[in-house]
Amino acid sequence: MSNSEVVHDQVYKMRHSAAHVLAQAVLEMFPEAKLAFGPPVENGFYYDFDLPRTLIPEDLKLLEKRMKQIQKQKQEFVEKVVDIDEAKEFLEKTGQVYKIDVIDELKEKGKKTVTFYENVDRKGDVKFVDLCKGGHTEHTGDIGYFKLAKIAGAYFKGDENNKMLQRVYGYLFETKDELNDYLNMLKEAEKRDHRKLGAKLDLFTISDLVGAGLPLLKPNGMIIRQEVENYLWELHGKRGYQRVWTPHIAKMDLYETSGHAAKFGDELFRVDGSHESESFCMKPMNCPHHMQIFADNHWSYRDMPVRYFEPATVYRNEKSGQLSGLTRVRAITQDDGHLFCRVGQIEEEVKTIVEIIKEFYGTLGMADEYWISLSVRDPETPDKYLGEASVWDDAEKALEDILVNEDLNYKRIEGEAAFYGPKLDFMFKDAIGREWQLATVQLDFQLPERFDLSYINEENEKERPVVIHRAISGSLERFMGVMIEHFAGVFPLWLAPRQVVVVPVIEKFEEYGQEVLSRLRDAGLRAEIDSSGDSLGKRIRNAEKAHINYILVVGEQEMNDKTVSVRNYKTKSQEVEGLDDFVERISKEYKKHELN
Repeated sequence: MSNSEVVHDQVYKMRHSAAHVLAQAVLEMFPEAKLAFGPPVENGFYYDFDLPRTLIPEDLKLLEKRMKQIQKQKQEFVEKVVDIDEAKEFLEKTGQVYKIDVIDELKEKGKKTVTFYENVDRKGDVKFVDLCKGGHTEHTGDIGYFKLAKIAGAYFKGDENNKMLQRVYGYLFETKDELNDYLNMLKEAEKRDHRKLGAKLDLFTISDLVGAGLPLLKPNGMIIRQEVENYLWELHGKRGYQRVWTPHIAKMDLYETSGHAAKFGDELFRVDGSHESESFCMKPMNCPHHMQIFADNHWSYRDMPVRYFEPATVYRNEKSGQLSGLTRVRAITQDDGHLFCRVGQIEEEVKTIVEIIKEFYGTLGMADEYWISLSVRDPETPDKYLGEASVWDDAEKALEDILVNEDLNYKRIEGEAAFYGPKLDFMFKDAIGREWQLATVQLDFQLPERFDLSYINEENEKERPVVIHRAISGSLERFMGVMIEHFAGVFPLWLAPRQVVVVPVIEKFEEYGQEVLSRLRDAGLRAEIDSSGDSLGKRIRNAEKAHINYILVVGEQEMNDKTVSVRNYKTKSQEVEGLDDFVERISKEYKKHELN
């Protein structure tokens, strides 16, 4: 959806209008309040304020009550076009310093007029006025169903050198049912929080001594990560990819050549080598390293395409306030792949990547409903992107042609391209309906030029390859966080850190329990035995709390018959099964990457 379409979207207008109603309510509570920005956002809206005191949760209830009163009054949104100097004079009189900052920026860009929107009641009295470019409902009665959500701090313009303001968030939907569904989803999301489940299931930890944004995977967490890596390699190895390895640091020259040094700026972790005069940094991306591997060969057109695969960790100095568990980190392990191909091979290679994505997410139960963002340049900011406009035109057309030819559900989104080329971002929904951007495919005509890469074509002349960047899980850390929440910690057998636990009824049957355990481990299953002195009921409850997929209770009957009493944690079913039959069945389930 383009920006112009968004402005005319009804829900956008409702959320934008609700932000104005919130600001009106805040000004009534705090007449000396200074207004900053109040945009609509996904699922709602927010507004930033400079207030005489810190808001508390009880204030939200009062503000929400006043907003609903304003909503009932059906105050009309009236547009006023004003000379920019008159606008500044008005804002100076009302003391709205943050709006004056906006006016000054617009004047620098040559704007002669600006628009204000007034909230006008039925008597014709102006109840509220705000500097705004528009996109509103007819009146306040049309703003839909909302709930104020939380208070947070936010620097003016997102710059930590500016004053910290108070941001009030609200959720808003067109219908009451949509709002209630969203609020219920939030409750379910809180139960599934990967940080809570990560601690409960002993998956990862974050140490103050190691540093924020640098999670440490415990054995259980590492099992999940290794299973994901192994499966990804299984999907790629049979399709002609080759594994490579690259170091964690490189000379700054590499990233100055690629353009990443300028792109990431302060996000780079710079390395001071006391014995070296050269500058180094922790790698923020893997692609420049892979370019060097390709460059160290003499390629013919017969060799193309060349496909590299590397799950490798990159490092970015994210702001500490943005870090969160596994989903926002400073050490980011990408299941990275780079394909070097000819222009005529682009469509076939992208189709193969889409096949991998469908198979991988189908295994996780997420491939039934997804869409693709065709992320292209922002025509208003061409300086953000490397390369000639004509090359970008070709790259964007190539990707869109593939989407059309494959009949894939996509939207063209301006301004979301990588700085070196357009991309496809795959948007998947998890088990409770939240949307995540996970897999990505990026087309790149720029880096081969910057690194002077080539192969010899049929005419025995040098020709530039095209590079396709692709990541299936995105980053393994974030992907693990999403999966923990998607499965609510109840993983399919192939991902489960603890697949089977054997529970002897009493000590007398522990010898048989150990025999069962050995059979399971010999079959390659992750199994353990609970021989603690706790009661049988408590040991079963402990296994259920740990979300272990299968609980095998063994007693006298099982020992005599060489069977196991199987409790399936997910389905809650219980049945007696021959030990050999159970081992064979579960081994097949494990190898097939089934959801179970």
